[in-house]
Amino acid sequence: MFEDLIGFVRDWYGTKDPVALHEPRFGARDRELVMDAIDSTYVSSVGPYVDRFEKDLAAYVGAQRAVVTVNGTSALHVALRLAGVQPGEEVITQPLTFIATANAISYSQAAPVFIDVDRETMGLCPRAVERFLSEQADRSEKGCFNRATGKRIAAMVPMHTFGHPCHVDELVRIGTEWGIPVVEDAAEALGSARAGRQCGTFGRLGIYSFNGNKTVTCGGGGAIVTDDDQLGKRAKHLTTVAKVPHRWEFVHDEIGYNYRMPNLNAALACAQLEQLDGFLAEKRELAKAYAEFFKGCGWATFIGEPAGCRSNHWLNAILVSEPETRDPFLQATNEAKIATRPAWALMCDLTPYKSCLCGPLDNARWLVRRLVNLPSSTRIVK
Repeated sequence: MFEDLIGFVRDWYGTKDPVALHEPRFGARDRELVMDAIDSTYVSSVGPYVDRFEKDLAAYVGAQRAVVTVNGTSALHVALRLAGVQPGEEVITQPLTFIATANAISYSQAAPVFIDVDRETMGLCPRAVERFLSEQADRSEKGCFNRATGKRIAAMVPMHTFGHPCHVDELVRIGTEWGIPVVEDAAEALGSARAGRQCGTFGRLGIYSFNGNKTVTCGGGGAIVTDDDQLGKRAKHLTTVAKVPHRWEFVHDEIGYNYRMPNLNAALACAQLEQLDGFLAEKRELAKAYAEFFKGCGWATFIGEPAGCRSNHWLNAILVSEPETRDPFLQATNEAKIATRPAWALMCDLTPYKSCLCGPLDNARWLVRRLVNLPSSTRIVK
């Protein structure tokens, strides 16, 4: 039953070798800028490519400020602090996500509250959030408080799952109504847009990841984006160990973080960002081919981009019709050296987060039993 897909993937990538789930593509331009950074000797957290990447990224996504960091988790950690999350408070997020989302909340000494996703986007469901707040929360001049725990609900973190835009505009509306700032986890969604607006720019703050498996990569890396200039300046200060700018003195005026992206990584990120539109076009071609392959297929359906959205198709995915089909498919493809994988385990089922508050999670549990990611690398090498 799965041989045709294995053949399709091998034909697409033109290889009999193992096919990765998502591997980076590097070419002459990447090498040129990395070698330029090496030759400059500015390879750590100070250098012209850091400044350039921040400006280029902000311009690409349409944000006022971008501050780059060592990875997406550190970006989310600082973004939560900038949003005002304090120890002992709660943060609404989704259970279907990579663990970094929940971990960043924990680093803030806050507690995740897991609310269901919707099946269309696989992201945080606005209706489920509204229902939870209406049934469980109270508003006051001091903020939104969980009636059962007495704790302030300090932020909301939706994640754009596999690069598909969630209903972030509705979530921002709900957050505004309840006095809850939205911090967008767009780690997987660089280049994705809802209604023509880039993911990561809807909330008070947004973050991206440039890990080795992302559409744009510099090995490791992340970024915070915001339209609030003061928050942008504070993000820069906190991620630079809260060092007061001075030509030679080392004075730090609060506890900050050594989270700055090195110039060497930023050089590679600049080169990769130049190629992003080409990567996205190639990924759309692959998604279109997958969609055609699975059209009328009796055992699985391809997950396309949500209505009114343009997905970056970071990781393509299917839903098997019957949960019993998933593991045999994973075994057959991986034995054929075609990398496929299931969705992450739900956060609330992991040992560190089993005691966290949850709403009903019918959609998340339905999805996690059926979802499989497919090879999604581009073929472009420049």
